[in-house]
Amino acid sequence: MKNFTSLLFITFSLSVPISALEIIDRVAIIVGEGVVLESQVDSMLKTIKSRLTEQGIQMPPDEVLLDQVNERLIVEELQLQMGNRAGVRISDSELNATMEDIARNNNLNLDEFVSSFETRDQTYEEFRNQIRKEMIIQRVQRGKVASSIEITEQELFAFLASEEALDQLYPEYEVAQILVPTESLANTLVEEVQSGKDFSVLAQQYSKASNAANGGSLGFRKINAMPSIFAEAVKNESVGFVSSPLKTGAGFQILKLTDKRGRFVQYEDQWNVRHILMSATKVRDEIFTKQEIEAVRDRVLAGENFELLAKEFSEDPGSANRGGDLEWLSKGVTDPTFEKMFLESDIGTVSPVFESQFGFHFLEVLGKRNYEKTFDIIEDQAYNILFSRKYDEELENSLRTMRAEAFVEFKDLD
Repeated sequence: MKNFTSLLFITFSLSVPISALEIIDRVAIIVGEGVVLESQVDSMLKTIKSRLTEQGIQMPPDEVLLDQVNERLIVEELQLQMGNRAGVRISDSELNATMEDIARNNNLNLDEFVSSFETRDQTYEEFRNQIRKEMIIQRVQRGKVASSIEITEQELFAFLASEEALDQLYPEYEVAQILVPTESLANTLVEEVQSGKDFSVLAQQYSKASNAANGGSLGFRKINAMPSIFAEAVKNESVGFVSSPLKTGAGFQILKLTDKRGRFVQYEDQWNVRHILMSATKVRDEIFTKQEIEAVRDRVLAGENFELLAKEFSEDPGSANRGGDLEWLSKGVTDPTFEKMFLESDIGTVSPVFESQFGFHFLEVLGKRNYEKTFDIIEDQAYNILFSRKYDEELENSLRTMRAEAFVEFKDLD
């Protein structure tokens, strides 16, 4: 059985009328509404053989290699035809940006990259056309396959709990412990930590664990290298978390998450913002709109309830029913003028009226926090892993079905 998604490399065929092609080149394969030319087959065979030789890889038998090349060109031709019927187009600006990315990935600027083709068998224009077709095929594949893939919450949570995810995605946790014999003492120590007492000092004074002398530190460990009761307590918590007393065979444990490290550990500043928006309309010009929102702001400053006024006057459909609350905002997600205003505003202070692309606003910053994004990133990575696996499987099945249903005729070239 042929694997259409794991051949050695990609080339592409052209969909043009057969009668025009037979004058300048021989048709090797008729594929649906188009053809694959003998020159395309020969070119791919030559390139594969050259690469195998350069890499010191044993050459497969000619008939095996020819069969792989033919099947690859057939499937790619079918996808190009599908893209053509669907009106898939790659603009010159998209293609130019991709070519610049390819050059950059080769540590060259575009002019240097273009010049490098002077010593190759392939011209720059041929390579550019190849990339355009590859982009079309990728877009066809995403449209045909990606929309049919679903990752359920159950699948995501099951993967996040798997050894693979725990080992590859989760960070290392630095945890400290205090082990005491009674629950009452454990509760007292938790209260002392919460009131500001140093956890490591309390561990040295009260813990019965062997690591008491070094403040109860367990060092950095992967989540799947901890006792399960410890792992469940700290896995989804942020640095600084202190657990309630945990009953174990040795006594009652108190845990503190003192640090994390790993490639997905990230933090960002966020602001809790609420606002009131009013926009000019055909029957209410900008001058009158600004006067109206200034009047609403004056009522807030006079002591009226911001939330109730937002529900009555704000024209932001996404936040008005929440009293204008936009919840927690990060940098780079709102209108630049709006962002500038909340970044410059003190917590609890009502801003002046200002104008953005959406209309006139005033806002109030309710709070600021340094938010840990680690778990959001881990969930995204887990979703991407599951999606990629399903995508590869669905793509393989889709290509097999497409190939099985297509009209294909091999021409006798002898």
